[in-house]
Amino acid sequence: MANRGGRRDVLQTLDDRELLRRYRLDHAGIMFVVDLLRDAITSPTRRHNAITPEKKVITTLRYLATGKMQQCSSDDLGLSQSSVAQTLTALSQPNIVIQFVSFPLDARTLHTHKRAFMDIAGFPGVVGVIDGKHVRIIAPSEDEAVFVNRKNFHSINVQIVFNAACKILDIVAKWPGSTHDARILSESGIRQLFERRYVPANCHLLGDSGYPCKPWLLTPYLQPRQGPQLNYNRAHKTTRAVVERGVGQLKRRFHVLHGEVRLRPEKVSKVIIACAILHNICKVRQIAEPLEDGDEDEDEDNDEDGGEEDIHIPQGNLAQSGLPYRANFTNLHFRQAVAPCHLRTCDGIKNYHSFTAHHLQLLNARHRTQSVNGLFFRCSILRR
Repeated sequence: MANRGGRRDVLQTLDDRELLRRYRLDHAGIMFVVDLLRDAITSPTRRHNAITPEKKVITTLRYLATGKMQQCSSDDLGLSQSSVAQTLTALSQPNIVIQFVSFPLDARTLHTHKRAFMDIAGFPGVVGVIDGKHVRIIAPSEDEAVFVNRKNFHSINVQIVFNAACKILDIVAKWPGSTHDARILSESGIRQLFERRYVPANCHLLGDSGYPCKPWLLTPYLQPRQGPQLNYNRAHKTTRAVVERGVGQLKRRFHVLHGEVRLRPEKVSKVIIACAILHNICKVRQIAEPLEDGDEDEDEDNDEDGGEEDIHIPQGNLAQSGLPYRANFTNLHFRQAVAPCHLRTCDGIKNYHSFTAHHLQLLNARHRTQSVNGLFFRCSILRR
Protein backbone atom coordinates (compact mmCIF):
# COMPACT_ATOMS: atom_id res chain seq x y z
CA MET A 1 0.00 0.00 0.00
CA ALA A 2 1.39 3.42 -0.97
CA ASN A 3 0.18 6.96 -0.56
CA ARG A 4 -0.45 9.34 -3.43
CA GLY A 5 3.16 10.46 -3.43
CA GLY A 6 4.19 6.90 -4.32
CA ARG A 7 5.78 6.27 -0.93
CA ARG A 8 5.02 3.19 1.09
CA ASP A 9 2.90 3.71 4.21
CA VAL A 10 4.67 1.30 6.56
CA LEU A 11 2.60 2.32 9.57
CA GLN A 12 -0.44 0.90 7.83
CA THR A 13 1.14 -2.16 6.25
CA LEU A 14 3.53 -3.53 8.90
CA ASP A 15 2.72 -5.05 12.29
CA ASP A 16 4.59 -4.18 15.48
CA ARG A 17 6.98 -7.11 15.16
CA GLU A 18 8.12 -5.98 11.71
CA LEU A 19 8.23 -2.32 12.76
CA LEU A 20 10.52 -3.24 15.65
CA ARG A 21 12.79 -5.22 13.35
CA ARG A 22 13.08 -2.44 10.79
CA TYR A 23 12.76 0.76 12.85
CA ARG A 24 13.54 -0.30 16.47
CA LEU A 25 10.22 1.11 17.75
CA ASP A 26 6.68 -0.24 17.67
CA HIS A 27 3.74 1.71 16.22
CA ALA A 28 3.01 3.52 19.50
CA GLY A 29 6.69 4.36 19.96
CA ILE A 30 7.02 5.74 16.45
CA MET A 31 3.96 7.93 16.92
CA PHE A 32 5.36 9.12 20.26
CA VAL A 33 8.48 10.37 18.45
CA VAL A 34 6.38 11.88 15.65
CA ASP A 35 4.27 13.84 18.12
CA LEU A 36 7.40 14.93 19.97
CA LEU A 37 8.90 16.42 16.79
CA ARG A 38 5.80 17.30 14.78
CA ASP A 39 6.01 21.08 15.15
CA ALA A 40 9.71 21.14 14.29
CA ILE A 41 9.58 18.91 11.19
CA THR A 42 6.21 19.71 9.62
CA SER A 43 6.75 21.22 6.19
CA PRO A 44 5.51 24.82 5.90
CA THR A 45 4.17 24.19 2.41
CA ARG A 46 0.49 23.52 1.89
CA ARG A 47 1.14 21.33 -1.16
CA HIS A 48 -0.92 18.16 -1.28
CA ASN A 49 2.17 15.94 -1.58
CA ALA A 50 4.19 17.56 1.23
CA ILE A 51 6.29 15.04 3.18
CA THR A 52 4.56 14.18 6.42
CA PRO A 53 6.28 14.12 9.83
CA GLU A 54 5.49 10.39 9.99
CA LYS A 55 7.49 9.73 6.80
CA LYS A 56 10.42 11.82 8.01
CA VAL A 57 10.59 10.00 11.34
CA ILE A 58 10.23 6.56 9.73
CA THR A 59 13.03 7.26 7.26
CA THR A 60 15.31 8.60 10.00
CA LEU A 61 14.69 5.55 12.16
CA ARG A 62 15.50 3.28 9.23
CA TYR A 63 18.75 5.12 8.62
CA LEU A 64 19.76 4.89 12.29
CA ALA A 65 18.80 1.21 12.43
CA THR A 66 20.83 0.28 9.33
CA GLY A 67 23.37 3.07 8.86
CA LYS A 68 22.56 3.07 5.14
CA MET A 69 20.55 5.68 3.29
CA GLN A 70 20.36 3.24 0.36
CA GLN A 71 18.31 0.91 2.54
CA CYS A 72 15.70 3.65 3.01
CA SER A 73 15.34 3.90 -0.77
CA SER A 74 15.05 0.13 -1.22
CA ASP A 75 12.24 0.17 1.35
CA ASP A 76 10.30 2.55 -0.92
CA LEU A 77 10.44 5.33 1.63
CA GLY A 78 11.70 7.64 -1.08
CA LEU A 79 12.96 10.55 1.01
CA SER A 80 16.07 12.65 0.66
CA GLN A 81 18.95 13.05 3.09
CA SER A 82 17.70 16.55 3.84
CA SER A 83 14.58 15.09 5.48
CA VAL A 84 16.74 12.86 7.67
CA ALA A 85 19.01 15.79 8.54
CA GLN A 86 16.01 17.91 9.51
CA THR A 87 14.69 15.17 11.80
CA LEU A 88 18.09 14.55 13.40
CA THR A 89 18.48 18.26 14.08
CA ALA A 90 15.07 18.44 15.71
CA LEU A 91 15.70 15.33 17.81
CA SER A 92 19.04 16.62 19.11
CA GLN A 93 17.81 20.03 20.24
CA PRO A 94 18.47 20.86 23.92
CA ASN A 95 14.76 21.09 24.79
CA ILE A 96 14.33 17.51 23.56
CA VAL A 97 17.58 16.17 25.03
CA ILE A 98 16.78 17.34 28.55
CA GLN A 99 13.51 15.42 28.55
CA PHE A 100 15.22 12.07 28.05
CA VAL A 101 18.91 12.35 29.00
CA SER A 102 19.39 14.06 32.33
CA PHE A 103 21.35 13.20 35.44
CA PRO A 104 19.06 12.86 38.50
CA LEU A 105 19.66 15.00 41.57
CA ASP A 106 16.79 14.01 43.86
CA ALA A 107 17.70 11.76 46.78
CA ARG A 108 15.05 9.12 46.09
CA THR A 109 16.17 8.41 42.53
CA LEU A 110 19.85 8.42 43.51
CA HIS A 111 19.10 5.96 46.31
CA THR A 112 17.36 3.69 43.81
CA HIS A 113 20.42 3.81 41.56
CA LYS A 114 22.69 2.96 44.50
CA ARG A 115 20.63 -0.08 45.42
CA ALA A 116 20.58 -1.33 41.83
CA PHE A 117 24.36 -1.03 41.47
CA MET A 118 24.95 -2.50 44.93
CA ASP A 119 23.04 -5.61 43.89
CA ILE A 120 25.47 -6.26 41.03
CA ALA A 121 28.69 -6.86 43.00
CA GLY A 122 28.30 -5.24 46.41
CA PHE A 123 29.94 -1.93 45.47
CA PRO A 124 28.29 0.79 47.63
CA GLY A 125 27.31 4.35 46.73
CA VAL A 126 27.42 4.02 42.93
CA VAL A 127 24.96 6.18 40.97
CA GLY A 128 26.46 5.77 37.49
CA VAL A 129 29.24 4.26 35.41
CA ILE A 130 31.20 6.41 32.95
CA ASP A 131 33.38 5.71 29.94
CA GLY A 132 34.59 7.16 26.67
CA LYS A 133 33.60 5.30 23.50
CA HIS A 134 34.74 6.03 19.96
CA VAL A 135 32.32 6.30 17.05
CA ARG A 136 34.17 5.83 13.74
CA ILE A 137 33.80 8.59 11.12
CA ILE A 138 35.20 9.33 7.67
CA ALA A 139 38.23 11.60 7.56
CA PRO A 140 36.89 15.17 7.80
CA SER A 141 38.03 17.82 5.35
CA GLU A 142 39.05 20.20 8.17
CA ASP A 143 41.30 19.49 11.18
CA GLU A 144 41.64 15.90 10.04
CA ALA A 145 44.55 15.04 12.35
CA VAL A 146 42.76 15.79 15.62
CA PHE A 147 40.10 13.19 14.82
CA VAL A 148 42.65 10.35 14.67
CA ASN A 149 42.44 8.41 17.95
CA ARG A 150 45.04 6.26 19.70
CA LYS A 151 43.90 3.24 17.65
CA ASN A 152 44.70 5.20 14.50
CA PHE A 153 41.22 5.70 13.04
CA HIS A 154 39.05 8.81 12.77
CA SER A 155 36.39 9.11 15.43
CA ILE A 156 34.26 11.14 17.81
CA ASN A 157 35.13 10.35 21.43
CA VAL A 158 31.79 10.06 23.25
CA GLN A 159 31.56 10.38 27.03
CA ILE A 160 28.61 8.38 28.30
CA VAL A 161 27.14 7.60 31.73
CA PHE A 162 24.71 4.71 32.36
CA ASN A 163 22.58 3.68 35.30
CA ALA A 164 22.36 0.02 36.34
CA ALA A 165 19.51 -0.62 33.88
CA CYS A 166 21.68 0.67 31.00
CA LYS A 167 19.67 3.85 30.65
CA ILE A 168 21.80 6.82 29.56
CA LEU A 169 22.08 9.48 32.27
CA ASP A 170 24.53 11.79 30.52
CA ILE A 171 26.26 12.03 27.16
CA VAL A 172 28.77 14.35 25.50
CA ALA A 173 29.31 13.70 21.80
CA LYS A 174 31.33 16.58 20.38
CA TRP A 175 35.04 15.86 20.96
CA PRO A 176 37.53 14.68 18.28
CA GLY A 177 38.95 11.19 18.68
CA SER A 178 42.39 12.34 19.83
CA THR A 179 40.92 14.04 22.92
CA HIS A 180 41.75 12.30 26.20
CA ASP A 181 38.83 11.00 28.27
CA ALA A 182 40.05 13.05 31.23
CA ARG A 183 39.98 16.25 29.16
CA ILE A 184 36.39 15.61 28.09
CA LEU A 185 35.42 15.02 31.71
CA SER A 186 37.10 18.23 32.85
CA GLU A 187 34.99 20.27 30.41
CA SER A 188 31.71 18.47 31.01
CA GLY A 189 28.62 19.38 32.94
CA ILE A 190 28.69 16.10 34.90
CA ARG A 191 31.92 17.20 36.57
CA GLN A 192 30.32 20.50 37.57
CA LEU A 193 27.34 18.68 39.06
CA PHE A 194 29.60 16.70 41.38
CA GLU A 195 32.23 19.29 42.21
CA ARG A 196 29.69 22.04 42.88
CA ARG A 197 27.84 19.53 45.06
CA TYR A 198 24.56 19.52 43.20
CA VAL A 199 24.93 15.75 43.59
CA PRO A 200 24.86 14.82 47.31
CA ALA A 201 27.90 13.40 49.11
CA ASN A 202 28.53 9.65 49.09
CA CYS A 203 27.42 9.36 45.47
CA HIS A 204 30.04 7.98 43.09
CA LEU A 205 30.68 7.33 39.45
CA LEU A 206 32.88 4.40 38.48
CA GLY A 207 35.41 4.93 35.70
CA ASP A 208 38.46 3.18 34.30
CA SER A 209 42.07 4.23 34.81
CA GLY A 210 41.84 6.75 31.98
CA TYR A 211 40.08 9.05 34.41
CA PRO A 212 41.53 10.87 37.43
CA CYS A 213 40.54 9.40 40.77
CA LYS A 214 38.23 11.80 42.62
CA PRO A 215 36.13 11.49 45.77
CA TRP A 216 33.13 11.24 43.42
CA LEU A 217 34.85 9.27 40.62
CA LEU A 218 36.38 5.99 41.73
CA THR A 219 38.92 4.27 39.51
CA PRO A 220 40.66 0.87 39.87
CA TYR A 221 44.02 0.28 41.50
CA LEU A 222 46.68 -0.20 38.84
CA GLN A 223 48.72 -2.56 41.01
CA PRO A 224 46.33 -3.81 43.70
CA ARG A 225 47.58 -5.60 46.78
CA GLN A 226 46.01 -8.80 48.04
CA GLY A 227 43.07 -8.12 50.32
CA PRO A 228 40.87 -5.01 50.26
CA GLN A 229 42.43 -3.50 47.12
CA LEU A 230 41.96 -6.67 45.09
CA ASN A 231 38.43 -7.09 46.45
CA TYR A 232 37.71 -3.49 45.46
CA ASN A 233 39.07 -4.00 41.94
CA ARG A 234 37.01 -7.12 41.34
CA ALA A 235 33.78 -5.48 42.47
CA HIS A 236 34.67 -2.35 40.50
CA LYS A 237 35.27 -4.30 37.30
CA THR A 238 32.05 -6.30 37.57
CA THR A 239 29.97 -3.21 38.32
CA ARG A 240 31.53 -1.06 35.62
CA ALA A 241 30.80 -3.75 33.03
CA VAL A 242 27.36 -2.13 32.79
CA VAL A 243 29.01 0.40 30.45
CA GLU A 244 29.94 -2.32 27.97
CA ARG A 245 26.47 -3.84 28.09
CA GLY A 246 24.87 -0.43 27.70
CA VAL A 247 26.98 0.49 24.68
CA GLY A 248 26.32 -2.96 23.25
CA GLN A 249 22.58 -2.38 23.53
CA LEU A 250 22.87 1.06 21.96
CA LYS A 251 24.80 -0.31 18.97
CA ARG A 252 22.46 -3.27 18.53
CA ARG A 253 19.53 -0.92 18.31
CA PHE A 254 21.21 1.53 15.99
CA HIS A 255 23.69 -0.04 13.57
CA VAL A 256 24.70 3.38 12.30
CA LEU A 257 27.03 3.44 15.34
CA HIS A 258 28.62 0.09 14.42
CA GLY A 259 30.50 1.18 11.34
CA GLU A 260 31.93 4.33 9.84
CA VAL A 261 29.46 7.22 9.86
CA ARG A 262 29.93 9.00 6.55
CA LEU A 263 28.95 12.49 7.66
CA ARG A 264 30.72 15.63 8.82
CA PRO A 265 31.68 15.56 12.55
CA GLU A 266 28.98 18.04 13.58
CA LYS A 267 26.33 15.88 11.92
CA VAL A 268 27.76 12.73 13.48
CA SER A 269 27.30 14.38 16.87
CA LYS A 270 23.60 14.82 16.09
CA VAL A 271 23.34 11.18 15.04
CA ILE A 272 24.87 10.03 18.34
CA ILE A 273 22.61 12.24 20.46
CA ALA A 274 19.55 11.13 18.49
CA CYS A 275 20.46 7.47 19.10
CA ALA A 276 20.89 8.15 22.82
CA ILE A 277 17.47 9.79 23.08
CA LEU A 278 15.77 6.99 21.14
CA HIS A 279 17.58 4.39 23.28
CA ASN A 280 16.17 5.99 26.43
CA ILE A 281 12.71 6.25 24.88
CA CYS A 282 12.90 2.51 24.26
CA LYS A 283 13.91 2.00 27.90
CA VAL A 284 11.07 4.13 29.27
CA ARG A 285 8.53 2.45 27.00
CA GLN A 286 10.04 -1.00 27.73
CA ILE A 287 10.64 -1.75 24.07
CA ALA A 288 12.81 -4.84 23.69
CA GLU A 289 16.16 -4.56 21.98
CA PRO A 290 16.99 -6.49 18.81
CA LEU A 291 18.28 -10.00 19.39
CA GLU A 292 20.84 -10.11 16.60
CA ASP A 293 24.57 -9.33 16.82
CA GLY A 294 27.00 -9.56 19.73
CA ASP A 295 26.14 -8.98 23.36
CA GLU A 296 28.94 -6.67 24.40
CA ASP A 297 30.68 -3.65 22.98
CA GLU A 298 33.63 -4.77 20.89
CA ASP A 299 35.78 -1.95 22.26
CA GLU A 300 35.77 -3.39 25.76
CA ASP A 301 39.08 -3.27 27.62
CA ASN A 302 40.12 -6.75 28.57
CA ASP A 303 41.69 -5.86 31.90
CA GLU A 304 42.42 -8.48 34.50
CA ASP A 305 41.79 -8.42 38.24
CA GLY A 306 45.19 -6.87 38.68
CA GLY A 307 44.09 -3.55 37.22
CA GLU A 308 44.00 -1.78 33.87
CA GLU A 309 46.61 -0.37 31.57
CA ASP A 310 48.60 2.51 33.00
CA ILE A 311 47.27 5.50 31.09
CA HIS A 312 48.90 8.89 31.60
CA ILE A 313 46.43 11.43 32.96
CA PRO A 314 47.09 15.13 32.38
CA GLN A 315 47.71 17.05 35.56
CA GLY A 316 46.52 20.48 36.70
CA ASN A 317 42.80 20.54 37.43
CA LEU A 318 42.67 16.81 36.62
CA ALA A 319 45.02 15.75 39.43
CA GLN A 320 44.22 12.53 41.28
CA SER A 321 42.77 14.24 44.35
CA GLY A 322 40.67 11.21 45.26
CA LEU A 323 43.48 8.76 46.07
CA PRO A 324 43.30 9.20 49.88
CA TYR A 325 39.50 9.00 49.73
CA ARG A 326 39.70 5.80 47.67
CA ALA A 327 42.11 4.24 50.16
CA ASN A 328 39.79 4.94 53.09
CA PHE A 329 36.76 3.82 51.09
CA THR A 330 38.49 0.56 50.19
CA ASN A 331 39.52 -0.22 53.76
CA LEU A 332 36.02 0.58 55.02
CA HIS A 333 34.00 -1.47 52.52
CA PHE A 334 36.27 -4.17 51.08
CA ARG A 335 38.13 -5.77 53.96
CA GLN A 336 36.36 -8.98 53.03
CA ALA A 337 35.54 -10.20 49.55
CA VAL A 338 31.98 -9.38 48.60
CA ALA A 339 29.85 -12.43 47.86
CA PRO A 340 28.21 -11.41 44.56
CA CYS A 341 24.49 -11.73 44.05
CA HIS A 342 23.15 -13.20 40.83
CA LEU A 343 24.62 -10.75 38.36
CA ARG A 344 21.74 -8.81 36.93
CA THR A 345 22.00 -7.91 33.26
CA CYS A 346 20.68 -4.63 31.90
CA ASP A 347 17.39 -6.31 31.05
CA GLY A 348 16.90 -7.32 34.65
CA ILE A 349 16.05 -10.66 36.23
CA LYS A 350 12.31 -10.81 36.54
CA ASN A 351 12.27 -12.52 39.94
CA TYR A 352 15.15 -10.58 41.46
CA HIS A 353 13.84 -8.86 44.58
CA SER A 354 15.65 -5.52 44.30
CA PHE A 355 14.91 -4.59 40.71
CA THR A 356 11.70 -6.16 39.47
CA ALA A 357 9.71 -5.12 36.46
CA HIS A 358 7.37 -3.33 38.87
CA HIS A 359 10.23 -1.16 40.11
CA LEU A 360 11.20 -0.38 36.52
CA GLN A 361 7.67 0.82 35.84
CA LEU A 362 7.81 3.06 38.90
CA LEU A 363 11.17 4.46 37.81
CA ASN A 364 9.89 5.18 34.32
CA ALA A 365 6.77 6.89 35.64
CA ARG A 366 8.86 8.97 38.04
CA HIS A 367 11.26 9.93 35.23
CA ARG A 368 8.42 11.19 33.06
CA THR A 369 6.88 13.17 35.92
CA GLN A 370 10.15 14.75 37.00
CA SER A 371 11.13 15.60 33.45
CA VAL A 372 7.88 17.46 32.91
CA ASN A 373 8.22 19.32 36.19
CA GLY A 374 11.80 20.31 35.46
CA LEU A 375 13.27 18.54 38.49
CA PHE A 376 16.18 17.06 36.58
CA PHE A 377 19.29 19.14 36.02
CA ARG A 378 20.43 19.78 32.48
CA CYS A 379 22.75 17.21 31.00
CA SER A 380 26.28 17.75 29.81
CA ILE A 381 25.31 18.15 26.19
CA LEU A 382 23.70 21.48 27.01
CA ARG A 383 27.16 22.82 27.80
CA ARG A 384 28.26 22.41 24.19
